[in-house]
Amino acid sequence: MLIDGGHTYAVLQEVLSSMAPVVLPAFTADDVLPDGEYSMTFADLRASILAQPDPNNANWDFAWRARLVDNLEIMVLELWAVGVTKVFVDGSFVENKDHPNDIDGYFECDLHYLATGALERDLNVRNPHKVWTWDHTQRSPGNGKLQLPMWHRYRVELYPHVPGFGCGISDQHGNELEFPAAFRKSRNNHTPKGIIRILPTTGVTP
Repeated sequence: MLIDGGHTYAVLQEVLSSMAPVVLPAFTADDVLPDGEYSMTFADLRASILAQPDPNNANWDFAWRARLVDNLEIMVLELWAVGVTKVFVDGSFVENKDHPNDIDGYFECDLHYLATGALERDLNVRNPHKVWTWDHTQRSPGNGKLQLPMWHRYRVELYPHVPGFGCGISDQHGNELEFPAAFRKSRNNHTPKGIIRILPTTGVTP
């Protein structure tokens, strides 16, 4: 399923292929990316500070970070295959942390597609481990808390976002946030932080 039509997507591919690689800014004093949305292909992500060795830090686990990117790509390709193209990633992976726990993220989707269970079904048709679910009863212990099957398999958790619906995370005033707002603020001090949007690469047809 193509969201914008074949011609529009082909034009997008040409534009993306001609763009210079995205260079991420340095981490802030709070060890997060500066506030903003950084649109990157997987090639950009693999070439960035998030997945490359740090010559100034021998403890920077770039091999683990690269593995997380590989796992993220598996899941994002499955999302693209069912027509979901707006995918954003965050979590300790995009922070100045030697060995991040995982990659967290969200994707925009249609309410009916989600609520009917069709999204979950279509994704699990493509995933050999059937990890796509957001059913809390399917969580099991991992890293000190209950985790979804996708976390146990890939150390990646991607959540569906429908505009107008809260995500269960509150701001410093107790107001429930939607995923886009929650993922753009630090959980520790509620300051703004950057987020990565994953762009399709040339030759990929969601």
